[in-house]
Formats: sequence, C-alpha cells, structure tokens
Amino acid sequence: MKSPLLIGITGGSGCGKTTIVNKIFAEVPEKSIAILEQDSYYKDQSHLSFEQRCKSNYDHPLAFDTDLFIKHIKNLKKGQAIDKPIYDYEIHNRRKETKIIEPKDIIIVEGLLIFYDERVRDLLDIKIFVDTDADLRLIRRIIRDVNERARTVDSVITQYINTVRPAHEQFIEPTKKYADIIVTEGGNNLVAIDLMVTKIKAIMDSNK
Repeated sequence: MKSPLLIGITGGSGCGKTTIVNKIFAEVPEKSIAILEQDSYYKDQSHLSFEQRCKSNYDHPLAFDTDLFIKHIKNLKKGQAIDKPIYDYEIHNRRKETKIIEPKDIIIVEGLLIFYDERVRDLLDIKIFVDTDADLRLIRRIIRDVNERARTVDSVITQYINTVRPAHEQFIEPTKKYADIIVTEGGNNLVAIDLMVTKIKAIMDSNK
C-alpha cells in the first residue's frame, strides 16, 4: 500500500472547515478517504465533575491529547487501523466507546490547532487554511452550538469572548503562514473546493 495523502484543514471556529470536508468527501469515493477530527482528541476529563468540565478552556493547545493524535496519524500513514476516541460535546468528555478508522488513500486531518504543533504540520502533505470573517464565524458558532450541542446563546457568547476569540488570535490566526492554500469564505467558495477536488483526484489517479 502506498503512503496515503494527508490533507490538513484548519481555521477558526465556525469558519466552514466541516463544510469543506463534507464537500470533498462527497466528490471522492468513500472507500478512498478517511477523516480524522482533532476534536475527537480532547483529553479525557473523567476525573472532573461536569461543572468543572464546563469551565475548561477547549480552545487552548493543552486541551488536546496531541501525543495520541500524532500517534494515530502516524499509524494511518503506515497503513495501520486506529481506535479513534469519540468526544461528546454535551457531557464535555470522551465516551467510553471508540471508532475504528481504517487507513485509506486520502486522510483528511481537520481541526482548530492542527498547524500549531510542528510535529503535526510535518506529517501533512497539503495544508489548507479556511479564512472567514470573525462576525460570520461567531454567528455560525451560535447556531451550531445551540442546535447541535445543547448550549445557550449566552453561554456561547461568553465562551467566545473569554476563550475562543483570544485563542484564535494567539494560536490559530498566526498559523495561516504555514498554509499551502488559503480558502476564503469557507464552504461557500465553490471555485476553491472544485480546484481542491480536482487536485485530489489527479493525485489519486497518479497513484493507481
């Protein structure tokens, strides 16, 4: 088995990373692509109460089990299956069960801080930064967290002001310089997505 193509997609919360991943996924044969979300690698917090977990800073690099994240990326790159953790946003903790991810020709690594750690950057073949205006990212985050993660509007805004925005400015925005491709307007940039899909398909064809 040839070494898979690793594509890293990052950007601020609500920028449209997941939309881009899903659109790429829809254009590439399912048997050829796997997705590894950094969010799955939030540290286990079973030793903390729910109230304590609610107060954790989930936008800081230390919130993630980066060593396990890197180990799993390397395993997939070597053609080995992994047991990916499953994170539950409603309880702010990992579930007990895991999900088996098989190695594929293309592995999309997606997350807020995947360009922050040099060890992760060095594993990626293509690095994509999704650049979306802050006001639009906030609106998307409010809609998503209220509808999908059982949050209140007040809690989302408080978290955004206290941790999300400062972390974006300190840890995420500076990593734009490492990107091979910068996509503006997130999932609405159909031209950029079409170009990425064309490139991915070309690489897949060349590896046959």
